[in-house]
Amino acid sequence: MSELVTGEAVALELRPARLPSRALAVLLDLVVAAVAYVVVTIALVASTASLDEAAQFAVSLAAFVLVMVGGPIAVETLSHGRSLGKMACGLRVVRDDGGPIRFRHALVRGGIGVIEILLTFGVVACVASLVSARGRRLGDVFAGTLVVRERVPVSPSGFLPPPPPWLAGRFSGLDLSAVPDGLWLAIRQYLARMQQLDPQVGSAMAERLAADLAARTGTPAPYGVPPAAYLAAVVQERQAREARRAFANGPAGAGGVAAPVVGAPGTYGAPGAYGPSSAQASAPAQVPSPPAVTAPHSPVVHEPEPRGVPSPEAPRTGFAPPA
Repeated sequence: MSELVTGEAVALELRPARLPSRALAVLLDLVVAAVAYVVVTIALVASTASLDEAAQFAVSLAAFVLVMVGGPIAVETLSHGRSLGKMACGLRVVRDDGGPIRFRHALVRGGIGVIEILLTFGVVACVASLVSARGRRLGDVFAGTLVVRERVPVSPSGFLPPPPPWLAGRFSGLDLSAVPDGLWLAIRQYLARMQQLDPQVGSAMAERLAADLAARTGTPAPYGVPPAAYLAAVVQERQAREARRAFANGPAGAGGVAAPVVGAPGTYGAPGAYGPSSAQASAPAQVPSPPAVTAPHSPVVHEPEPRGVPSPEAPRTGFAPPA
């Protein structure tokens, strides 16, 4: 990583391109330029056959300068630092402050590139790139530019490093209801990419996120716990709560609500929490009278009411006469 400071005093973390990728990009650009130069030369030879040798040499030299020098300068200016070779390798030329290059930057790079790349077959450019801490050649030094990588490898999506084992269950009583979704997303993105960040930048980011999380929960981080480990432990606690909320009750029944299991300690509360109350348990159970059984397709016979049976208006005693 290379730290660039913009005009607004903002530090940018960029990945400078190294010699192998830059050499491959330059080689692809030279192949394209050489093919274009051959095509232009054939066209000029066919159109200037009636001229003398001096005129033909002047035209050929002008074509060489325009195609081999002016072509890359025009392409880098119009594409803001991305030639064909650089686009194929995922590279870009930027200023020292991280901004896009302009014509003067491309002109200086192209002019010095004729000496250190074309005339010396790239030897000077390779030596300068190996000596420089950011992999810059002489054209980049004089133009104030830098070649950076646009394609940065990312970690597998969805993978978060687990917290230390000694933090397991330590934040089970933490109130996470006031933490917004944006802060959770920022914490997850940091934990997924903290191995790719610069150590100083990653430490400062972890401290800032831990302070924001502690302010939302109302409980500061325990003393001696690293900010990154604190964030990982809290995120794991939130995931555990979401998993318990989603899967603890099992599949829903026909009515859409799963029936709780009475007396399951640790998951659904204390035993008997979902059982009948004491008032309901002390009430006597009423035994319903057995229904009258009638044979199918048979007439219903109404028997006279036996003597001694109380009328319907009399209070019931719970006794049912035998059928």
